[in-house]
Amino acid sequence: MSCFSCTSFSRKDVRDIDDDVAIRPAESSVNGRGNSFSGGSDHGSGGLSLSGKSKEIRGQKGNVARSFTFRELAAATRNFREINLIGEGGFGMVYKGRLESGQIVAIKQLNLDGLQGNQEFIVEVLMLSLLHHPNLVTLIGYCTDGDQRLLVYEYMSMGSLEDHLFDIEPDKEPLSWSTRIKIAVGAARGLEYLHCKANPPVIYRDLKSANILLDENFNPKLSDFGLAKLGPVGDNTHVSTRVMGTYGYCAPEYAMSGKLTLKSDIYSFGVVLLELITGRKAIDSSRKPGEQNLIVWSRPFLKDRRKFVQLVDPMLQGHFPLRSLHHAVAITAMCLQEHANFRPIISDIVVALEYLASQTNKESPRGAVAHSSSPPSSLQQGKDSFSG
Repeated sequence: MSCFSCTSFSRKDVRDIDDDVAIRPAESSVNGRGNSFSGGSDHGSGGLSLSGKSKEIRGQKGNVARSFTFRELAAATRNFREINLIGEGGFGMVYKGRLESGQIVAIKQLNLDGLQGNQEFIVEVLMLSLLHHPNLVTLIGYCTDGDQRLLVYEYMSMGSLEDHLFDIEPDKEPLSWSTRIKIAVGAARGLEYLHCKANPPVIYRDLKSANILLDENFNPKLSDFGLAKLGPVGDNTHVSTRVMGTYGYCAPEYAMSGKLTLKSDIYSFGVVLLELITGRKAIDSSRKPGEQNLIVWSRPFLKDRRKFVQLVDPMLQGHFPLRSLHHAVAITAMCLQEHANFRPIISDIVVALEYLASQTNKESPRGAVAHSSSPPSSLQQGKDSFSG
């Protein structure tokens, strides 16, 4: 699934997207904790640009996104050979490469005819240069030679979450229940950093299983920040913007009105939680009518505790703690509330998922519980309700 707009657009539309937000390196600042940067709204002179071979963007703790030449990255990927191709998305192709230093990296090359343009490229570079967290992918550098636009990331050896949830090969081991909860906790921590530690807060806007990358220990990192937006500050309650995101993950109020809030990300996170529980894609046209949209299909089960078990990924073959499942479904249902104000804030979700992870390790499969305590009170209220 790729990015979409609710109205048709040309390549120029995408390049000029989000005219109300610009992040300018000259005005960006990082405080002692590395949590603060400032954004502007001017696309005039002094606006967004990344040019020249010697430029570097410095983030917190001395982290530097360095500028590579196209020749360096071509050499790293052996001229972008198909054998080194490891992925493809709205931005373009992703290749595995080895830098001259010997470091293994992932190199993403902008498709000049694609739907994402220079604006998204610059936002990604600046966001990942200024924001650093164990659950955000590390940007090593970028290339702006001529019309070439490439991004260089740390290499995540296990690929994306969707690689391990959907269309699993018969000889491949499915993700265990405890690993799924571990991934949910890490992804939530990354989102908490964007919402609560960054100043001003950052709305991710493209949270989906394809953008959650995994290392060799299945530790998750959020990636793809080209659609990220600075959140509302002061008395503002939302950011008005053209609707962009991935079909199946967008919050209903954002899709209908273009009013973007931190709670829009919470809805998307709820969709990812549902994918982790069910092993189903948010949108799957290969399924029969009534089951193609995950949210629509899941509604009857989310409303009835007796049907929670019917949500679970059959690939787990019953190997999951029943109490842990009930708590996970309750958290998911709250994230998917139709009304944004009823969704929890991400910090409460992190607390609840961390609690769930700790309890999951104490439980035996299918409900034999060692300790039967209740989830954190911040998420207790309304845990059995779901409207959508």
